[in-house]
Amino acid sequence: MSDTANRPVGRRTFVLGTAAAAGTAALAGPLAGSASAAAFGWSDDGADYVVDTGASLVFKVSKTNGDLTSLVYKGTEYQGYGGKNSHIESGLGTSTVTISQSGSTILVSVTHGTLKHYYAARSGENNVYLWTNKADDSVSATRYIVRVKAGMFLNDEPDSYTYTTSTVEASDVFAKSDGQTRSKHYSRLRVIDYDYIGWTTGSVGLYVVRSNHEKASGGPFYRSLLRHQSADGGGLYEILYYGENQTESQRFGLQGPYVIAFTDGGAPSSSLYHANIGTTWADSLGISGYVPASGRGKVAGVGITGRDTAYPYTVGLANSAAQYWGSARSSDGYFSVPGVLPGTYTLTVFKGELAVYTGSVAVSAGGTTTLNTIAVPSSNDPSNASAIWRIGDWNGSPSGFKNADLMTYAHPSDVRAASWTGNVVIGSGSETSAFPCYLWKDVNSGIVVYFKLTAAQAAAAHTLRIGVTTAYANGRPQVVVNDTWTSAVPSPPAQPSTRSLTVGSYRGNNHTFTYSVPASAWLTDTSAYNTLKIYVASGSGSTSYLSAGTSIDAIDLLT
Repeated sequence: MSDTANRPVGRRTFVLGTAAAAGTAALAGPLAGSASAAAFGWSDDGADYVVDTGASLVFKVSKTNGDLTSLVYKGTEYQGYGGKNSHIESGLGTSTVTISQSGSTILVSVTHGTLKHYYAARSGENNVYLWTNKADDSVSATRYIVRVKAGMFLNDEPDSYTYTTSTVEASDVFAKSDGQTRSKHYSRLRVIDYDYIGWTTGSVGLYVVRSNHEKASGGPFYRSLLRHQSADGGGLYEILYYGENQTESQRFGLQGPYVIAFTDGGAPSSSLYHANIGTTWADSLGISGYVPASGRGKVAGVGITGRDTAYPYTVGLANSAAQYWGSARSSDGYFSVPGVLPGTYTLTVFKGELAVYTGSVAVSAGGTTTLNTIAVPSSNDPSNASAIWRIGDWNGSPSGFKNADLMTYAHPSDVRAASWTGNVVIGSGSETSAFPCYLWKDVNSGIVVYFKLTAAQAAAAHTLRIGVTTAYANGRPQVVVNDTWTSAVPSPPAQPSTRSLTVGSYRGNNHTFTYSVPASAWLTDTSAYNTLKIYVASGSGSTSYLSAGTSIDAIDLLT
């Protein structure tokens, strides 16, 4: 099961930073002044603006197009591969690039049409602070990519394809000779799960510390590619908007700061994390769209009742202009979401990843909107409905189902995946772990669930529910009971149209299909097993794992 068996000798693996890693931040050194090789300042070499942070980092920005053309840390160049620089998307092209210094801060400003991008350096820090303001869709700015030279940081983790060139899907999913799969898409993580991404050799660390994603889309549980590694070099990403498996429209405006941080091998300082970073030093720099802390508000809730304490709860705020979220305290549901732009937001309470409450909240600059206890109605949580049997639980994800964990960092064809076929017996004790997390029309359509009913249960009609978290090519479940009763083909709910199940993401739009099964469909022999066959209906899709498919949240038969 190890992904590290073939890791190159003498190199350390990458780090995907989470809130839990904050305790290791003391190992970091980006704010703890390194020995200065030169004085803080900037120069013009004709082609680039050259910025010396006065610590151990010197970087260059092209005067022509705003690309980051050099990242020299302690005398070693880390930037670039394949003749490509680090930049917005695949590079902006001809732009207006200017530089200015204000005390201990240097700001490089890049303007390309309606898009504005910024690089900032602070005296004595081994960091580059970045902001991107995309005003409209006239410029395709979905990401910033830090391109890193080959050989600087090597790894053979799920989002790497250093050791293989054999593709199993499109041109971005690869298979090793041992049957394990690799792809830049296989990050394992949701946005809410990480603070930074990067690599370390043990003596040098290079990271991108993410922004608060207030102008991104997809919410706290969105999954996207974060980095990649290949024989050509490596890439670290800040995804501003990525259309793959996207559930929301693109948001516009200033996003940042996100930070390129070098360290002496440890994690980046927790003071750079999106929840902690302070940028009062940037308040007067004239960054387009910048809103200081004084122009933001806060939402705080005294508690949430009606929770299932076995699950984490998240409170999200979203409107067409911005998105935010915060975790509810496990003891009482208290939550706090600071740094919110003024406006009216839809407030959503998530049990796991399943929305169980929505409301509205207004936020004003400099103020705190305090909410009384939020009561989640019992009927809003489908787990509270009385069921004859249930496979999985209603938490908005396929967690607990067969292969569910693996699918966030591997292709379904991966050698480590358990068989996608195989039927399920209610009462076996392994109903959930035996049921596949994904169903495809061309792979395992027709999975059978066996169950018994009492005489009283068999004499009544019942509602069958199947919850899904996303679908590919309009895949949706059609059911057959005891080979005598067949449901209608349900209408497909709104779901992303791009790949999802094969690129590490089950996150789409949660939807519940309900089927009213008449009493005449059940067997009257209480010693016999009823059969429920679940098929995937759709005329779309390709073949195999790219045939129409869907991800399962829970299945139950109500009393």
